[in-house]
Amino acid sequence: MSLHRLTRIVMGVPDVAATAAYYQEFGLTPVKSPAAVPAGTASPVAVASPAAVHEATARAARCVFATADGGEQLDLAYAPRRRLLELGVGAGNPDDLDRVAASLARLGMPFERTPGAVLAHDPGTEVLVRVEIAPQVSSGPGPVPAYNAPGVTPRLHERAPGILREAPVRPRKLGHVVLGSTDQETSQRFFQEGIGFKVSDSVPGLAAFMRCSTDHHNVLVQQAPVAFLHHTSWQVDDVDEVGRGASAMLEADPGRHVWGLGRHFIGSNFFWYLKDPAGNFSEYYADLDCVVDDALWKPGVWDDARALYAWGPPPPPSFLAPDDLAALMTGAHSDGE
Repeated sequence: MSLHRLTRIVMGVPDVAATAAYYQEFGLTPVKSPAAVPAGTASPVAVASPAAVHEATARAARCVFATADGGEQLDLAYAPRRRLLELGVGAGNPDDLDRVAASLARLGMPFERTPGAVLAHDPGTEVLVRVEIAPQVSSGPGPVPAYNAPGVTPRLHERAPGILREAPVRPRKLGHVVLGSTDQETSQRFFQEGIGFKVSDSVPGLAAFMRCSTDHHNVLVQQAPVAFLHHTSWQVDDVDEVGRGASAMLEADPGRHVWGLGRHFIGSNFFWYLKDPAGNFSEYYADLDCVVDDALWKPGVWDDARALYAWGPPPPPSFLAPDDLAALMTGAHSDGE
C-alpha cells in the first residue's frame, strides 16, 4: 500500500490553552507550548482595543503534541469554531504523490503539488488533506496479556498485570478521525478515488469506513447537516489502558464522559469516548481489526444500529448528534473562511 498512515492533524479550537491542557492529561506529550503575542508588541491591532489584543493573542496560540510511536501528531490552532483544519496522510515516495495528483485531476478536483506533498480540499468535510512523504510508524510490542480462561490458565499464582500498572496512559498513535460531511458521497469519492483510501465497511447513504494503512479505518466520513469534526481516536495497548485512561480523565472531571466502556461491531475495537473543552470527542481504543491482505478482507454493508456497537451501554443522544451541532450549523459560515 503506497499510503501507510495518518501523519498528523491540525485541530482548530476557540481556546487553545484549555484544549491543550486536556490533551496533555489525555496522555499526549507537548512538544510546543502555546505561543502568545509578546507583551508590549506594537501593532495596529495592539493599540486598537483590549478585545482586539485578546483576539490577536488567541490567533497566535499554537500547541503541538506527540504520541509515543507516531511523533508529532496533534497541532492545536486557533479557530472561531471547533473544526478539523488539516489532515496529514503518509505516502512512501514521490511516485505515490504523482498517483494521487493524477487521480485528483481525473476527478476534476483542484490540488497543489509540491516537491514533498499533494494538498487538496475535500468540499464535503471542508478539510485540507495533505498527502506527504513520511516514514512509517514503528511500534514495539505492547504488554502480552495473560488472560485466564476456562481450561486455559497461563497466569498462575500472581495478579493480573493490568491491575498493577501505575504509569499514566500514553497513546501509541493517532488511529483515525471521524468527519461530518455535508456531501458524504462526494467526500467518499474524494478520499477513495482521489486520495487512494480503501473502503473497509459501509453504512449505505450514511457513512464509509476507509483505510490508508493496515488499520481497519483511518477516516470515517458520515453524512451530516454541517461539516465538523466528530472525534479523533488514539490507540493504546489494550482494554486495561482504555479503562485506566478514561478513569483517570473522569476522576479529574466527570463531565468529560461521553460513551463507554464498550466494543464496536465495525472495527471490533474496545472504546471509551470523552469530550474536550472545545466539544470534540476523543477516543481511547484498543484491538482494532487489521487488514494486511486486501484480498482476504470482505467489506461489509451494515445498518446504522449494528454499526455502532457489539456490547456496552447504548450510545447517548449527544454522541449521535453533539450538543453544539445546532450552534455549528448556525455559525457554520460566520467565521469568514
